[in-house]
Amino acid sequence: MRDPHVQGSYGFCPFLVLTGEPCPGCGGLRAVNLLTRGDLVAAVSSNLFAVSLVAIAVVAWAVWLARRARGIPARYLTWSARTVTVLGVAAAVFGLARLTPWGAWLAP
Repeated sequence: MRDPHVQGSYGFCPFLVLTGEPCPGCGGLRAVNLLTRGDLVAAVSSNLFAVSLVAIAVVAWAVWLARRARGIPARYLTWSARTVTVLGVAAAVFGLARLTPWGAWLAP
């Protein structure tokens, strides 16, 4: 069994290897692993962006499930161009913020 807390157990981030700086996804696997174990504080410490995406996905799924349970026709989660753009900008802002001195607490 692989442990995402052991460096290199799932390979290495190409961005981190090339630049020496973490990408917006660095720490995401550890964050999801910690969420499945119920450790929210450590998960947020590993990658706040990944935890936020998981929370959004869970809420979207719960809304979809509630609508389907009431017999309301509900589309599956779809990705509009606007959604992709907003997520891309949010990932870029998060990635840049964790490289600044005031955002160092966001680094994995």
